[in-house]
Amino acid sequence: MRPVISLLIAVSASIGSVCAFAQKPATLTFETHAAFFSTETDQAAPLDPQVFVQAVGTPTGRGPQGIDHVGDIRNARVGDSGALPIYNAHGKPLVMNLGEWLGARGTVTLEPRNDGSERIDVSLAGLQPGAEYSLFENHFDTHPIGFTPLDGTGQSNSFAADSYGVARVTVTAPKALTHDNAVLVVFHSDNQSHGEMRGDVGINAHHQLIARIP
Repeated sequence: MRPVISLLIAVSASIGSVCAFAQKPATLTFETHAAFFSTETDQAAPLDPQVFVQAVGTPTGRGPQGIDHVGDIRNARVGDSGALPIYNAHGKPLVMNLGEWLGARGTVTLEPRNDGSERIDVSLAGLQPGAEYSLFENHFDTHPIGFTPLDGTGQSNSFAADSYGVARVTVTAPKALTHDNAVLVVFHSDNQSHGEMRGDVGINAHHQLIARIP
Protein backbone atom coordinates (compact mmCIF):
# COMPACT_ATOMS: atom_id res chain seq x y z
CA MET A 1 0.00 0.00 0.00
CA ARG A 2 2.94 2.33 0.56
CA PRO A 3 3.40 3.19 -3.17
CA VAL A 4 -0.29 4.12 -3.38
CA ILE A 5 -0.05 6.27 -0.25
CA SER A 6 3.08 7.93 -1.61
CA LEU A 7 1.30 8.61 -4.89
CA LEU A 8 -1.69 10.13 -3.10
CA ILE A 9 0.62 12.34 -1.05
CA ALA A 10 2.45 13.44 -4.20
CA VAL A 11 -0.81 14.22 -6.03
CA SER A 12 -2.15 16.11 -3.01
CA ALA A 13 1.05 18.16 -2.80
CA SER A 14 0.87 18.88 -6.52
CA ILE A 15 -2.74 20.09 -6.27
CA GLY A 16 -1.79 22.22 -3.29
CA SER A 17 1.01 23.81 -5.31
CA VAL A 18 -1.36 24.57 -8.20
CA CYS A 19 -3.90 26.14 -5.83
CA ALA A 20 -1.19 28.19 -4.16
CA PHE A 21 0.03 29.39 -7.56
CA ALA A 22 -3.52 30.28 -8.60
CA GLN A 23 -3.82 32.54 -5.56
CA LYS A 24 -0.66 34.51 -6.32
CA PRO A 25 -1.17 38.18 -7.22
CA ALA A 26 -1.09 39.01 -10.93
CA THR A 27 0.06 42.42 -12.17
CA LEU A 28 -1.22 43.87 -15.45
CA THR A 29 -0.23 47.02 -17.31
CA PHE A 30 -2.94 49.48 -18.33
CA GLU A 31 -3.27 50.57 -21.95
CA THR A 32 -5.09 53.63 -23.19
CA HIS A 33 -8.76 53.08 -23.81
CA ALA A 34 -8.21 54.69 -27.22
CA ALA A 35 -5.78 51.93 -28.24
CA PHE A 36 -7.97 49.18 -26.77
CA PHE A 37 -11.15 50.45 -28.44
CA SER A 38 -9.44 50.95 -31.80
CA THR A 39 -8.07 47.40 -31.80
CA GLU A 40 -11.34 45.85 -30.68
CA THR A 41 -13.35 47.69 -33.35
CA ASP A 42 -10.75 47.52 -36.14
CA GLN A 43 -10.49 51.28 -36.61
CA ALA A 44 -8.51 52.16 -39.76
CA ALA A 45 -6.98 55.12 -37.89
CA PRO A 46 -6.73 54.61 -34.11
CA LEU A 47 -8.88 57.15 -32.28
CA ASP A 48 -10.40 58.00 -28.95
CA PRO A 49 -14.19 57.67 -29.04
CA GLN A 50 -14.75 59.84 -25.95
CA VAL A 51 -12.56 62.93 -26.38
CA PHE A 52 -12.45 65.40 -29.25
CA VAL A 53 -10.25 67.99 -30.97
CA GLN A 54 -11.15 71.11 -32.94
CA ALA A 55 -11.95 70.64 -36.62
CA VAL A 56 -13.58 73.78 -37.98
CA GLY A 57 -16.27 72.99 -40.52
CA THR A 58 -17.03 69.52 -39.18
CA PRO A 59 -20.82 69.12 -38.87
CA THR A 60 -22.58 67.78 -35.80
CA GLY A 61 -22.44 64.02 -35.82
CA ARG A 62 -22.22 60.74 -33.99
CA GLY A 63 -18.92 59.05 -33.24
CA PRO A 64 -18.02 55.35 -33.49
CA GLN A 65 -19.21 54.71 -29.93
CA GLY A 66 -22.57 56.34 -30.54
CA ILE A 67 -21.68 59.62 -28.82
CA ASP A 68 -23.33 62.68 -30.39
CA HIS A 69 -21.05 65.71 -30.69
CA VAL A 70 -21.45 69.35 -31.66
CA GLY A 71 -20.00 70.85 -34.83
CA ASP A 72 -16.42 72.03 -35.35
CA ILE A 73 -14.96 69.12 -33.39
CA ARG A 74 -14.16 65.49 -34.23
CA ASN A 75 -12.90 62.44 -32.37
CA ALA A 76 -9.25 62.76 -31.40
CA ARG A 77 -6.94 60.42 -33.32
CA VAL A 78 -3.97 58.75 -31.69
CA GLY A 79 -1.79 60.12 -34.50
CA ASP A 80 -2.86 63.74 -33.94
CA SER A 81 -0.40 66.24 -32.50
CA GLY A 82 -0.09 65.81 -28.76
CA ALA A 83 -0.21 69.59 -28.39
CA LEU A 84 -3.85 69.75 -29.48
CA PRO A 85 -6.30 70.73 -26.71
CA ILE A 86 -9.06 68.18 -26.14
CA TYR A 87 -12.79 68.73 -25.59
CA ASN A 88 -15.87 66.83 -24.54
CA ALA A 89 -18.71 66.07 -26.95
CA HIS A 90 -20.34 69.43 -26.17
CA GLY A 91 -17.17 71.30 -27.16
CA LYS A 92 -16.17 72.11 -23.57
CA PRO A 93 -12.38 72.16 -22.97
CA LEU A 94 -11.04 69.31 -20.84
CA VAL A 95 -8.12 71.44 -19.55
CA MET A 96 -5.38 69.23 -21.00
CA ASN A 97 -3.92 68.38 -24.38
CA LEU A 98 -4.03 65.10 -26.24
CA GLY A 99 -0.46 64.17 -25.31
CA GLU A 100 -1.29 64.54 -21.63
CA TRP A 101 -4.49 62.54 -22.04
CA LEU A 102 -2.79 59.65 -23.84
CA GLY A 103 0.24 59.85 -21.54
CA ALA A 104 -1.55 58.40 -18.49
CA ARG A 105 -0.13 55.04 -17.41
CA GLY A 106 -0.21 52.54 -14.61
CA THR A 107 -0.54 48.99 -13.36
CA VAL A 108 -3.16 46.93 -11.59
CA THR A 109 -2.42 44.02 -9.26
CA LEU A 110 -5.14 41.45 -8.58
CA GLU A 111 -5.01 39.14 -5.58
CA PRO A 112 -7.83 36.56 -5.22
CA ARG A 113 -9.08 35.94 -1.67
CA ASN A 114 -10.21 32.65 -0.16
CA ASP A 115 -13.74 34.02 0.27
CA GLY A 116 -14.07 34.56 -3.50
CA SER A 117 -13.46 38.31 -3.40
CA GLU A 118 -10.40 39.97 -4.88
CA ARG A 119 -8.04 42.67 -3.63
CA ILE A 120 -7.20 45.11 -6.43
CA ASP A 121 -4.31 47.56 -6.14
CA VAL A 122 -4.13 50.28 -8.78
CA SER A 123 -1.08 52.51 -9.28
CA LEU A 124 -1.39 55.42 -11.74
CA ALA A 125 0.72 58.30 -13.01
CA GLY A 126 0.32 60.99 -15.67
CA LEU A 127 -3.18 61.88 -14.52
CA GLN A 128 -4.62 65.38 -14.42
CA PRO A 129 -3.41 66.80 -11.06
CA GLY A 130 -6.25 67.07 -8.55
CA ALA A 131 -8.83 65.64 -10.96
CA GLU A 132 -11.55 63.15 -10.04
CA TYR A 133 -11.48 59.56 -11.28
CA SER A 134 -13.25 56.27 -10.62
CA LEU A 135 -12.63 52.57 -11.16
CA PHE A 136 -15.17 50.42 -12.95
CA GLU A 137 -15.40 46.81 -14.06
CA ASN A 138 -16.26 45.97 -17.67
CA HIS A 139 -18.55 43.00 -18.29
CA PHE A 140 -17.80 41.80 -21.81
CA ASP A 141 -20.13 38.81 -21.38
CA THR A 142 -23.22 41.04 -21.50
CA HIS A 143 -24.80 42.72 -24.52
CA PRO A 144 -24.37 45.61 -24.56
CA ILE A 145 -21.20 45.58 -22.46
CA GLY A 146 -22.07 46.31 -18.84
CA PHE A 147 -20.23 48.43 -16.27
CA THR A 148 -20.30 48.20 -12.48
CA PRO A 149 -18.23 49.95 -9.78
CA LEU A 150 -15.07 47.94 -9.16
CA ASP A 151 -15.91 47.70 -5.46
CA GLY A 152 -19.44 46.52 -6.29
CA THR A 153 -21.15 49.36 -4.44
CA GLY A 154 -19.76 52.68 -5.68
CA GLN A 155 -18.66 53.54 -2.14
CA SER A 156 -14.88 53.27 -2.48
CA ASN A 157 -14.15 53.27 -6.22
CA SER A 158 -13.67 57.04 -6.65
CA PHE A 159 -10.46 58.96 -5.98
CA ALA A 160 -8.58 62.15 -6.80
CA ALA A 161 -5.12 62.36 -8.33
CA ASP A 162 -2.56 64.18 -6.21
CA SER A 163 -0.79 67.41 -7.19
CA TYR A 164 1.69 65.38 -9.28
CA GLY A 165 -0.98 63.46 -11.18
CA VAL A 166 -0.29 60.27 -9.22
CA ALA A 167 -2.80 57.99 -7.51
CA ARG A 168 -2.64 54.69 -5.64
CA VAL A 169 -5.94 53.03 -4.83
CA THR A 170 -6.94 49.73 -3.26
CA VAL A 171 -10.44 48.29 -3.55
CA THR A 172 -11.98 44.90 -2.89
CA ALA A 173 -14.06 43.46 -5.72
CA PRO A 174 -16.90 41.19 -4.54
CA LYS A 175 -15.88 38.49 -7.03
CA ALA A 176 -12.58 37.59 -8.66
CA LEU A 177 -12.34 39.04 -12.17
CA THR A 178 -12.05 36.80 -15.24
CA HIS A 179 -11.35 37.30 -18.95
CA ASP A 180 -14.95 38.50 -19.24
CA ASN A 181 -13.85 41.56 -17.26
CA ALA A 182 -11.47 44.50 -17.33
CA VAL A 183 -10.42 47.19 -14.88
CA LEU A 184 -11.39 50.59 -16.26
CA VAL A 185 -10.15 54.04 -15.20
CA VAL A 186 -12.75 56.76 -15.81
CA PHE A 187 -11.87 60.47 -15.82
CA HIS A 188 -14.65 62.81 -14.63
CA SER A 189 -14.34 66.14 -16.40
CA ASP A 190 -17.01 67.67 -14.14
CA ASN A 191 -14.73 66.85 -11.17
CA GLN A 192 -17.55 64.90 -9.54
CA SER A 193 -17.82 61.24 -8.59
CA HIS A 194 -20.96 59.50 -9.78
CA GLY A 195 -21.23 56.61 -7.34
CA GLU A 196 -22.61 53.49 -9.01
CA MET A 197 -22.75 55.19 -12.40
CA ARG A 198 -19.95 56.32 -14.70
CA GLY A 199 -21.71 59.56 -15.62
CA ASP A 200 -22.51 60.82 -19.14
CA VAL A 201 -19.91 59.16 -21.34
CA GLY A 202 -18.15 61.62 -23.63
CA ILE A 203 -19.57 64.57 -21.70
CA ASN A 204 -18.46 64.29 -18.07
CA ALA A 205 -17.11 60.72 -18.03
CA HIS A 206 -14.26 59.57 -20.27
CA HIS A 207 -12.63 56.13 -20.33
CA GLN A 208 -8.90 56.75 -20.11
CA LEU A 209 -7.14 53.49 -19.23
CA ILE A 210 -8.13 49.84 -19.32
CA ALA A 211 -6.61 46.46 -18.43
CA ARG A 212 -8.48 43.36 -19.60
CA ILE A 213 -7.96 40.24 -17.52
CA PRO A 214 -6.08 37.55 -19.51
